[in-house]
Amino acid sequence: MNILLIGDITGSPGRDILKQKLPSLKKKEAIDFVIANGENIAGGSGITVDTFEELLAAGVDVVTSGDHIWKQKEVLTVFDNETQLLRPVNYPEGTPGRGAYIFHTKQNITIGVINLLGSVFMGPIDCPFRSAAKAVQQLKNDTKIIFVDFHAEATSEKVAMGWHLDGLVSCVFGTHTHVQTADERILQQGTAYITDLGMTGPFDSVIGRKKEQILERFLTHRPVRFQVAEKDIRINGAIVSIDDKTGKALSIKRVQVAEDKDLHSQ
Repeated sequence: MNILLIGDITGSPGRDILKQKLPSLKKKEAIDFVIANGENIAGGSGITVDTFEELLAAGVDVVTSGDHIWKQKEVLTVFDNETQLLRPVNYPEGTPGRGAYIFHTKQNITIGVINLLGSVFMGPIDCPFRSAAKAVQQLKNDTKIIFVDFHAEATSEKVAMGWHLDGLVSCVFGTHTHVQTADERILQQGTAYITDLGMTGPFDSVIGRKKEQILERFLTHRPVRFQVAEKDIRINGAIVSIDDKTGKALSIKRVQVAEDKDLHSQ
């Protein structure tokens, strides 16, 4: 079974290239299931009802998120009506939404997905390592195939999470930094790992925002409104092949799709 993982989708440029390229990519790579981080899909920050529905219509099966999940009030409506949106599982008990859930492919294979938020250089949050272990134990009752989106800032914390969950889940993939890393591998106990999937959005930018505005902020240290950039749109992500019976990863490869070029993967 082939699972496509899509890095942080940023604003309308990210949504547009996904609608344009995802159907062909799924066909070309024989994709069975798609997990995408969507916490930046609404104007570059947060999720609305319409933007969430755009991702589902484009062919995404599960939308994960991170620290920007609460930026748009409409997200509460999505949580009330949909199961395909996850927020980090390590938010305090009683937080709206869900952080882990069981899904089914069209072939009726069960897949568990867990969303986690990092604690290093981020806001206060419950321990992601203990929260991950607890969520894995709960999902293991229903499936051997489990994917973990670890939305975190620090590379060291993401690598540590990979080793923490090695052999317990099928894949640990990082999101949040918007820069794709070249460290994809299968860990010793059969878990696929990559530190960050990268960004689906405009690359003529500073991690998705207009570079002139970001430079002004760095040079002047004054408040500047950051807008989503518009050029050089790409999809970043990874494809993980899984043994359906054991839940172990067979392979992982990075994916990059440019707006004006043929589909390609690495």
